[in-house]
Amino acid sequence: MGGFHDKSFPGENSAYRQARDELLAAELDLRRQVEAVAAKRRALPLGGPVPQDYVFDSASGQIRLSELFADGKDSLVIYSFMYAPDDAAPCPMCTAMLDSLNGSAPHIRQQVNLAVVAKAPVTTLEAFALSRGWNDLALLSSGGNTYNQDYFGETSDGGQLPMLNVFQRHDGAIHHCYCSEAFFAAAEAGQHNRHVDMLWPLWNVLDLTKAGRGENWFPALSYGP
Repeated sequence: MGGFHDKSFPGENSAYRQARDELLAAELDLRRQVEAVAAKRRALPLGGPVPQDYVFDSASGQIRLSELFADGKDSLVIYSFMYAPDDAAPCPMCTAMLDSLNGSAPHIRQQVNLAVVAKAPVTTLEAFALSRGWNDLALLSSGGNTYNQDYFGETSDGGQLPMLNVFQRHDGAIHHCYCSEAFFAAAEAGQHNRHVDMLWPLWNVLDLTKAGRGENWFPALSYGP
C-alpha cells in the first residue's frame, strides 16, 4: 500500500504505486504552493485608484465602473475579451475560456462582481453571446473609453490582449488590486504564457491525461461535424 492512503486500484502493480505516490507527493506540494500564492495575492496592498469612472455600453444602456459593484460586494473581476470593432470574429482562446466562465458566473456572483469587456460594439457582443449560449456574463463595450489601454487589454497600436484585472472598492474609492501579469513575463521553453489557467477547466482537464495539452493544439470557435 502507498504511504498516503490505503486505496489500491484493480490490477495496479508496485511500480505504478511507487510512481503514483511520488506524483502524489508533488501534487500535495503543488496544492500547498497554490494556497500560499493565493494568500500572497489576497495580501497585496491596494493598488492605485482608478483614474476615472469609466463609462461602458451595455445591452441596457450606459453603465459606469462604479455601478458594477453590487451592494455588499466590494471586489470586481473584469476579463478583457479580445474582440475589436473590425474583427470578423473574436479570439478563439478567449471564447473557449468564456464558454466555461459563463457556466461558473452565477456561482462567482454570489461572492464578487464579474464583467467581460471588449472594444467591439455591444450589439456585436450580444449577438455573439447569443450564438454561444452565454446567458450569465455581463458583456460590456469599452469602445468609448480608455479602459483597455489603461489596464493593458490593448497594445499601443490597437491590438487586443486577454487581460484579467481585479478591482476593490474601499472607503468610497475604487482601487486596482490585481492583474494577470504572468502574461507579460517570459515563458520557459515549451510553455505558453499561461496567466488565467486557474479559472480555465480546459487546460486543467487535458493536463490530467497522457497526451496533455498537445504540442500545437489550441481551441477553435467551432469543430468538425
